[in-house]
Amino acid sequence: MKTWLKPTLWILAAVLLLAVGAAAGYGAYLTDKVRESAEDSHEELGRGGKSDKRSTAVTPGEDNLSVLIVGVDASAARLEKNEDRSSLSDALILATFNNDEKSVRLLSIPRDTYTYIPEVDRKDKITHAHAYGGIDSTVETVEGLLDIPVDYYARFNFSAFIEVVNAVGGIKYEVPYDLEEQNSEGKDGAIELEEGRQLLNGEEALALARTRKLDSDLARGQRQMELIKAIAREMNSFSSFRNYDNIIDAVGEDLTTNMTFDQMIAFKDYFLKEDGFDFKTMQLNGEGGYAGNGAWYFMTDEESLEKTKDRLRDHLELPEEPEVQEPPG
Repeated sequence: MKTWLKPTLWILAAVLLLAVGAAAGYGAYLTDKVRESAEDSHEELGRGGKSDKRSTAVTPGEDNLSVLIVGVDASAARLEKNEDRSSLSDALILATFNNDEKSVRLLSIPRDTYTYIPEVDRKDKITHAHAYGGIDSTVETVEGLLDIPVDYYARFNFSAFIEVVNAVGGIKYEVPYDLEEQNSEGKDGAIELEEGRQLLNGEEALALARTRKLDSDLARGQRQMELIKAIAREMNSFSSFRNYDNIIDAVGEDLTTNMTFDQMIAFKDYFLKEDGFDFKTMQLNGEGGYAGNGAWYFMTDEESLEKTKDRLRDHLELPEEPEVQEPPG
């Protein structure tokens, strides 16, 4: 089954590009525009400002914390396929930030991961959590899967992706194989790419990000995180810096987050380091399989899941046990 773009590619084009754009002194106009965009995009979680897995609230720029990046396809074509007119989370990436090291880790969570969804009190694909209960349900489900606090979220619709990639002048990327894919309007075979390193425009990068015809969900997740790096490199260039105005327009219309403008700005030190911005990527290992209801799911390898939890907790410098235990039952 075909899927749309995994919009995680430009998480940093909002949460971080907004911070860098203002912090780098691009001028009062851009700073004000970033602030206005951040205010328009702000949406708190139903739980309030602190994760239930935290004993105290965390502060960007002072504490280690996590941000869940949720990519949804709320296009008319996708919603038309869903009778309840709800949107699935087509992409989930958890970013953890270590304030002392100024280091970042990105974990790609396969959309078909079979896990418990508290909103409906049963196991299902993690992508369905958003359709069942929106961003609150998605955050709660990820916290349960990984047993760590999700402090902030950034939710995107894929429609701005093309504009963002085009605004940075395209991205250079090693296309792993020849492919034909849909364009953003769902026309089959509209995008054709040949194997090799090349400059991709927005439509071409979209096609490469969403295709899974010739490899696995895990390979696609890794490719998406590599594309994040490519976009981050372009955004750090002088030519892209001049286009931040256009990028903010593209992202701001399709972003909701519980971060304030000042909290976004606090991430700037991660991206203005002398040795440049970089991050390490992680994936959940597992394989496809069928549950008792006959549906296909991604079954996580338990050993891999436990190691991933440990690595995330280490990066966040959390205690061995969660700060707040879930009540029994």
